[in-house]
This record gives sequence, C-alpha cells and structure tokens, in this order.
Amino acid sequence: MRRLGRIVTSQFVPNLACAAVFAKDPGKIIPGCKIRFLRFEGTQEGTGAKFNPIKDFVIEGNIPSTIERAEAAIESQIRNFTRLGTDGKFFTAPEYPKDAWLEAIVNACVHRSYNLRNMNIFVKMFDDRLEIESPGGFPPLVTPENIYDMHEPRNPKLMDALFQLRLVQCAHEGTRRMRDTMKSMSLPAPEFVQREVGGVAVRVTLRNNIAARKIFLDSDAAKVIGEAIFKTLTQDERQVINYLAENKTINVSDAQRLLGKSWPYTKKLLARLSGRGILVHFHNKKDRDQRAFFGLTPQVSRTRKDRPKN
Repeated sequence: MRRLGRIVTSQFVPNLACAAVFAKDPGKIIPGCKIRFLRFEGTQEGTGAKFNPIKDFVIEGNIPSTIERAEAAIESQIRNFTRLGTDGKFFTAPEYPKDAWLEAIVNACVHRSYNLRNMNIFVKMFDDRLEIESPGGFPPLVTPENIYDMHEPRNPKLMDALFQLRLVQCAHEGTRRMRDTMKSMSLPAPEFVQREVGGVAVRVTLRNNIAARKIFLDSDAAKVIGEAIFKTLTQDERQVINYLAENKTINVSDAQRLLGKSWPYTKKLLARLSGRGILVHFHNKKDRDQRAFFGLTPQVSRTRKDRPKN
C-alpha cells in the first residue's frame, strides 16, 4: 500500500526504501547505510599523523534504529552548561539545541543519495561547530538560498515510510525549525553547502557560541586548573568549575541545587576537588561550619566576611 515493493510470482519483493527502513542488516545491499561519528579536539580535523579524533565510532542498521542510536550517542557528547539566571534560579542550556542537530541527522538519513551506496553519513564535532555531511548533492530545485521554502524530497517513498513511523513531518518545516531554534539560543543560522571534493555531498554546519560555551577559558578558572586538568574532570565537576568561573565561590547547598544531587554526593565532590588542589575550602575548625564555602585555587582570596549574604 505504501509502494515499498512489488509482488513477483506471489512473493513480496522489497525495494531499496523498504530495505533501508525495515531490514535487519541493510548494509548487505547499502554498505554506506551508517553514520560515522568523529569528535576532534580543537577546530581542525587534520590529516595523516595529525588526524587524531578523540571519539570515533560507527552507528549502523536500518534508518529508524540508526536515528535512535545516533540521538543517544550524540546527546551524550553535547555539553550542557548551567548558569544562574537574573531571576536567581539555575538554568541549563546545551551548546546546540536538540531540535537543530537531531533534525540535521534525520534529514541526512532521509535526503541522502542512496544511489551512492558505498558512501556513509559523517557527523563531525569540533570545539566551535557540528558538521553533518550526507552523500549526494542538493535535490533538484533546492539551493542554499531557498532551502527554507522548498520541499522536494529526493526519496519520496522512503520519506513516506518514515512519516508513517512519525519520524518526519513531511511539511518542509524541519529546516525552518533548525533555524528558529538556533536563533532562540542566539546562535548563527545553520549553514548549508554542497561540496564536490572527494565526491558530491551536502554539509550542514551548526556553530556554537564558543565564548559562552568555554567561559572557563576566559576566566580565572583556566589560569588555575588549565585545559589538561579540566579534561580529566567529570561532567558534574566541570559544572562546578564553570559555575565558580562566574560566581567565584560555592558551598555545598549551591552545588546541590546546581547538580540536583544529594547533600552527601555534592559534599564529597567538593571535597574531592579540594583534595586535588583545584579548590580551597574556607571554613573554621568546626565539623559543621554553616558559612563554609569553596573557591578556586589560588585566585580566590575572599575571606569569610566577604562571602555574600544569602
């Protein structure tokens, strides 16, 4: 009924779209039906001996499972940063809006050229941008200039199948949603280009606000701990350091609200950072000092009397 194959001598013979959506191993007929994720340190990919991604893995399978697994894998690599808002409440925002990067992944799977069966989708993460590259050029009539207004699917049967599975809207609103969600976070609009070096491909680039995303690089925190040590910290420890870069001091209650974790957990975390010499613990000799707090080493020189009153 959805034109995903034909009947030959009383047997159903699936077409390529059907295999891409439902096959257990579509790679048997579409070797490039997979996503390769690469994460690089810095802003350049490098070549030869300088090609050194810190993350490199492949996600393969049919399109619905690939999208689902790619969503989980990439979300684990997206950094979240917590800030204290003007209303006095903490809020957390990712470096890229999920609607933007997930839509780019879905579009790459849906609109890629499956005639280029050996070419796979690439997702490359750099410090300042996220690139999603899919095989094939723009569909006919689509250009970077009209991409927000044109709806010309390259693989209509495939797109229809994914519409039935509620994975796409088929309302040519996806690229506009990417643009609007990026704008809502004060980030540049997505960049769409077609490149022809090493094969025709469409590349979508999402750029982050690296100044805000890496605020610790422009603060006393970088001078204290350095990037090398920062990379060894857990995500919770990084959020504490990022908070300190803006707010100078933190106590156990602050950290508990910041991380949403228990009192014992946050107390041990701060003590661990203090034990590593990253933080200084300002307190008196009592076991439970209600006004005790932590600061970055050694720039924090504020005394107890300088601690702002809550």
